[in-house]
Amino acid sequence: MTDDTTRRGVLAGALAAGIGGLTLTSARALLESFAPLSGDAWNAADRSRPDRVENPYGEASVRYDEFGVPTVEADDETAAYFAVGYVQGFDRLFQLDLQRRVLRGQVSELAGEATLEDDVFYVQMDFAGAAEATWDLVAETSAGPLVEAYAGGVNAAIDDEQLPLEFELLGYEPDPWTPVDSMLMEKQISWDLTGNFDELRRELIADRLGDDVLGDLYPERMDHDTPILRDEIDADTLEDDLNDVDGAEPDERGGSDGDGPDGGADGGGADEGDVGSVGAQLTNWLSRFESPTGVGSNSWVVSGEHTESGSPIVAYDPHLALMTPPLWYEQAVVTPETSVCGATFPGVPFIITGANETGTWSFTNVGADVLDCYEYEIDDDGERYRYDDEWRAFETDTREIAVDGGEERTVTIRKTVHGPILEREGQTVGVAWTGHTATRTTEAIYEYERSDGLTDVLESTRKFDLPTQNLVYADSDGRTLYYATGKLPIRTIDGEVVSGNRVFDGSAGDGEWAGFTPFGESSWDGFVPFEEKPHAIDADALATANQRVVDDPNHYVGVAYATPYRGARIYDRLDERLDSGEPTDLEFHRELQTDVYDGRAAELVPDLLEALEERDVVTLETADETDDDLADAAATLEAWDYRMDRDSRGALLFARWLDHFRTRVLEPTFDDADLDDSYYPNDWVLARLSPDGEWFADRSRAETMVDALEDALAELDAEGWERYGDWNSTRVVEHPFGVEAPFLNLEERPADGSRAAVKNYRVETAVGASWRMVVEPGGDARAILPGGNSGDYFSPHYDDQFGLWLDGELKPMAPTLEGSEIRFTEVSDP
Repeated sequence: MTDDTTRRGVLAGALAAGIGGLTLTSARALLESFAPLSGDAWNAADRSRPDRVENPYGEASVRYDEFGVPTVEADDETAAYFAVGYVQGFDRLFQLDLQRRVLRGQVSELAGEATLEDDVFYVQMDFAGAAEATWDLVAETSAGPLVEAYAGGVNAAIDDEQLPLEFELLGYEPDPWTPVDSMLMEKQISWDLTGNFDELRRELIADRLGDDVLGDLYPERMDHDTPILRDEIDADTLEDDLNDVDGAEPDERGGSDGDGPDGGADGGGADEGDVGSVGAQLTNWLSRFESPTGVGSNSWVVSGEHTESGSPIVAYDPHLALMTPPLWYEQAVVTPETSVCGATFPGVPFIITGANETGTWSFTNVGADVLDCYEYEIDDDGERYRYDDEWRAFETDTREIAVDGGEERTVTIRKTVHGPILEREGQTVGVAWTGHTATRTTEAIYEYERSDGLTDVLESTRKFDLPTQNLVYADSDGRTLYYATGKLPIRTIDGEVVSGNRVFDGSAGDGEWAGFTPFGESSWDGFVPFEEKPHAIDADALATANQRVVDDPNHYVGVAYATPYRGARIYDRLDERLDSGEPTDLEFHRELQTDVYDGRAAELVPDLLEALEERDVVTLETADETDDDLADAAATLEAWDYRMDRDSRGALLFARWLDHFRTRVLEPTFDDADLDDSYYPNDWVLARLSPDGEWFADRSRAETMVDALEDALAELDAEGWERYGDWNSTRVVEHPFGVEAPFLNLEERPADGSRAAVKNYRVETAVGASWRMVVEPGGDARAILPGGNSGDYFSPHYDDQFGLWLDGELKPMAPTLEGSEIRFTEVSDP
């Protein structure tokens, strides 16, 4: 839907109907403004960009391309980033404000009691305090003045322009934007990528199901041969002869693509703490705030030896939350220092992933362990904790949480030497997270924009301390780079290096990070040196899909790795093409991004067909209706190519069968232990559970498979689903207030892909390719967003990329220097 008249008609109809289904307390303000064709809400329909804007930092211009992507041009960087702030503020103001409200614990001021416990968590974690410490550091760098100018631009959009529809519907105005708010956006994405409490969850599993089950479901290593740094990769390193770290643990404990707790049998709390002192109430509450299920990404690079042009090519698609408007914002900036284009998160001035005239850079999640949990001996009054053989008073502060329609909640923030204390129903745990200190990633990203080759990027990567990411880079000189960014803690107990997948005794100082200063500036003394982190320079071809980084790490990295299905498929396709001698081009890499082959099906469907054959239902000789349905399903699956196409019947059968099979195998045991499906192991482990093991003691694996197919067929009949896209649709891609105002959501459409396919789409969790790009550094660059670049419902760019994104198409991402413009004119007083 792109027609402005149509959008006005939708709003008019919604206002006239009163929009049923309102659930938030704050909906009172929404309802009060509902008068057909009148009221503040209708004023937002006439929102338009001005021709001129005053800029206290000097002259600049903004031109928009056919997809609403702005190119900011200026002779002075400060003037340019004021304009960047303005265009982001105009296009994404509600998103900016809502994001900072979440991290500051201020959503209940709009939403009432429904979000109060969420706000309590964010206040206790004090992300705002970490952002303030970061701004104190960044303010003194070259990036600092540009962040300040950016904030001024956002505030110009707030002060001078009509507010977007959401503000009018909800009846409030945003506070001024500050540089600290931009640092808060860095903390938000870092938390979304690295925040998890797996060690608490593993302890709970060990306590309720036993160490044997924990070891069975979460093995020390997923037995595959597709790490990022494969043996086949021939590349240089900064330090070729790395010393092994005595006592380092294996770096993989059976990752789960974000589904359930990662970790091995030796990482639980039977030896390292009393799970009862933490408990299920606190663990389950904290699990709500972990990294979103399924967060991951794909990226790969091939050298110029294997491309049609002779230049390297980088392909990238980060799998993050899908929403309306999209998580990313596309922009371009042209100054005497650089010409850069790509995507950033609204609220962040600089382009996080993209390309300049020389190179291109991208990031996928490492899955590193950068959060530790601590238990303490606490006195009866709850005012002191024991540490280093003495009683210490908690560092405390109080905050007030405003609640729409309710009473304010006073929250006490308590901190130890390691970081904040989190509390629930009398249970407490201390948290150390690398994002809780002053970080320099904003400076690193700014320097990437201005980089002029691999040497510059390497030096900037030294400053990239949060989050831990797989950097994949290539430049027009033909150089390529892989580096694991971010700070990796080294933990010790009694002088012995240990892994971090356990709850530590905080009172004894076990596992603490040397040089880490929460809410201050850290020295990072007790962290893996930069030269010793996994990396590869000038690799021929390299792919990341959140699988383990390397088979034999010199330092413990983490446990939260993805199953190898995506990584194996990418490497298989790259190997096949490179071995053929046929060069690749941008179209090959675009097509690979849309590959929907599911490796789980290749493993499991033959076993299911064998089970059906044992049941003798693969012919139509029986008159039994159930067996007839099973026979039809068997024929469909036998002819299926394991591709998760939206129009495929086989893909639908497999997807719904797998969910039912997983439930039949795991639910009885987990239900008895009062553990929900978020604790289930990953599908790699599920596929490899022994047919002779305890999971199939009551009913054989083959019988369970057939039973699950019967469940799936009954479900398909009840729901009326015929093809994969009937279930695997975009219904989950919603606006934050889409329940209250459904017209803000995008149209529901059938979708391709799955959690195990390269074209990663997860209908269960609204996770998928939040941005796709394919770039030849110094040459062609193409990208797409899952929706549109504007967050303004009335803009034609609210959803104009949605269909292209669904079909795996890309559009040009070069700066736009022609067409109508907004002029930013200088004023005398900055």
